Amino acid sequence: MKRDTQHEQHSHHERDGRHGQHTDHSQRVDHGEHAAHSGHADHTGHHPGKAGWAMAAQATLHCLTGCAIGEILGMVIGTALGWDNMETMVLAIVLAFFFGYTLTLRSIRKAGVDFRTALRVALAADTLSIAVMELIDNGVIALWPGAMDASLSDALFWGALVLSLAVAFVVTTPVNKWMIGRGKGHAVVHQYHH
Repeated sequence: MKRDTQHEQHSHHERDGRHGQHTDHSQRVDHGEHAAHSGHADHTGHHPGKAGWAMAAQATLHCLTGCAIGEILGMVIGTALGWDNMETMVLAIVLAFFFGYTLTLRSIRKAGVDFRTALRVALAADTLSIAVMELIDNGVIALWPGAMDASLSDALFWGALVLSLAVAFVVTTPVNKWMIGRGKGHAVVHQYHH
C-alpha cells in the first residue's frame, strides 16, 4: 500500500510538470551568509601572503597625503619664520609623522575603536611607511641642487617637493606591499574597517 502511495506522489509530480525542476541542494550555500560576505569580493589581498599592488598603493597614498600635508606646512612655517634649512626640515618631518598618524587615527576611530587602541594601531601601521617616505622625500630635496635654498615663491621649491613626494611614493609602495603581505602595516588598519 505504501508503495502505491509513493507511486501516486511520483505520478503527481510528473503531471504537475515539476519533476525536472528538482535540484540537488546538498551543496547549497546559505544565502544569508553569502549575501553578507558578498560585499567583501573586492577585498582580496588583505590576508598575510596575499597583498596586492592596488592595496599597497592605496596604503602608500594614504601615508603620502599625511606626509605631504606635514611637509608643506613645515616648509611654509619654517620659511615664514626665517628658520635655517635644518630646523625647517626637522619641523617638516615631525609634522609629516603627526599628520600621517592623525589620518590613520581618524579612520580607525570612525570604526568605533577607543583612542588608546587606535593610537597603537596607527603607530604600528604607519611608522615604517612614513619613515621610508620621509627618508626618500628629504633625501631627494637635500640632493637636488638649490632646492634647500629655494623660497616658497620659487618654482624650484614646488617642483622639487612634488618630485620628491612622487619618488617617495614609488619607493614606499613595495615596502607597504611587503608589510601588508605579512599582516602588518595597513593590513592591521584594514581590519577595523569591516
